[in-house]
Amino acid sequence: MFFRPRQKGTLQYQIINSDCSYKSNEMKENIPDKPRAMILAAGKGTRLRPLTDSMPKALVQVNGVPLIRKQIEKLKSFGFEDITVNAHHFADMLYEYIRCNTPDGVKIKVSFEKEKLLNTGGALRKATEYLLSDGYNNNVLVHNVDILSNVNLKEFYVNSLPYDAKLLVSDRNSSRRLLFEPATLRLVGWTNLKTGEVLTPFKDLDVRSCKSYSFSGIHVISPQLLKEMCSWPEEFSIIDFYLDKCVNFNIRAEVSTSLKLLDVGKIETLAEADKFERELKM
Repeated sequence: MFFRPRQKGTLQYQIINSDCSYKSNEMKENIPDKPRAMILAAGKGTRLRPLTDSMPKALVQVNGVPLIRKQIEKLKSFGFEDITVNAHHFADMLYEYIRCNTPDGVKIKVSFEKEKLLNTGGALRKATEYLLSDGYNNNVLVHNVDILSNVNLKEFYVNSLPYDAKLLVSDRNSSRRLLFEPATLRLVGWTNLKTGEVLTPFKDLDVRSCKSYSFSGIHVISPQLLKEMCSWPEEFSIIDFYLDKCVNFNIRAEVSTSLKLLDVGKIETLAEADKFERELKM
């Protein structure tokens, strides 16, 4: 079941859809030799205008280097050499940049969303043909193109292997928060602190007892969950998908108290990026 408050600030719920039996997937322990990753780079970058009036967000530069190159090089440094990138806004420009600048030893596939944006969940659904090609049956790391951080991606990926999905979260300032069971950090809902809106598949959830954290835009998803997307519509949010699946699948948080993260998807934070990167190197 998936519930939504009828009135702001209340815990009265309206049933949206149904599926309430919990099952836990088998624990996965084998680390793939060549783990796969996806960079979400299709967004229009409206918060970065006027820069994105003439280029995709992924080609906006920080310290003279396009964001897409930064993410590819970071992924490679942690052992991810099979990467999928989705493209929509100035898709051909992004494709040409990737084609001409792919590092040695890295294989990159571009998942085009030329007709319309498919959102963060729909992008993964469409890219599944690449992510799970050639018999690949291991977890996939997903990383927003406009997120800079100090996270050890290999360590985070390894920590995700026993679960159907793992979401990197922190206590950074944000009104939109994911809700987790305190003892296990299992995903149980979502809330908007400003409006009081709550979304959860658990009818009797005590929101006040939950741990709430901000999503980082970095997560790992299992092939089992990727395959579940085939019955979903073409366009949907990954958060909506996780909320729908958290009853039946083992979706957990990884909380990093030492996480340093900057969302450079808007002009005001892009200006802070140079200083942020210098601090990461210190």
